[in-house]
Amino acid sequence: MKPTGTFGLMAEFNSATELVEASRKTYAEGYRKIDAYSPYPMHELDEALGITRSKLPWVIFGGGLLGGSLGYSLEYWIHVIYYPLNIGGKPFHSWPNFIPVWFETTVLGAALSAVIGMLAMNGLPKPYHPVFNIESFVKHGQRDKFYLTIEAADPRFKLDDTKRFLAGLNAAAIWEVPN
Repeated sequence: MKPTGTFGLMAEFNSATELVEASRKTYAEGYRKIDAYSPYPMHELDEALGITRSKLPWVIFGGGLLGGSLGYSLEYWIHVIYYPLNIGGKPFHSWPNFIPVWFETTVLGAALSAVIGMLAMNGLPKPYHPVFNIESFVKHGQRDKFYLTIEAADPRFKLDDTKRFLAGLNAAAIWEVPN
């Protein structure tokens, strides 16, 4: 069952520069629950929307450390504690022999934490998003139009005031996005 009500307001712009400028003004106005949609990547939007650096690299680093530590500990436990074998007079803890498995478990831990961390931080899987209720977004969002959304969950959001604000940004069209 889908929730009812308003998700927010969506404004359509005809050019990338209009979208970036509108995003800057929206952020400066105090709105924080905003998102912009473009048919191609635009790095200026991150700064205009106030998006900060992701914590995902730290999650991946921690996953790599954990994976490497577990892999090395497993090899140490097997070769030194649980089942020590004296092969050719080498010491039980012959760390150079542990390097390939240590490296591979580090890579495995980092890769798994990257996938799981990315899914968790992006709130995925999310098979439904309210912006797809707007017909113009579905038809033009991937090709030639630019969109800015202000969510109703934003503390500054008041339907009439926000609609007037978006109209002042010279938007080509403004829609109320149903939830």
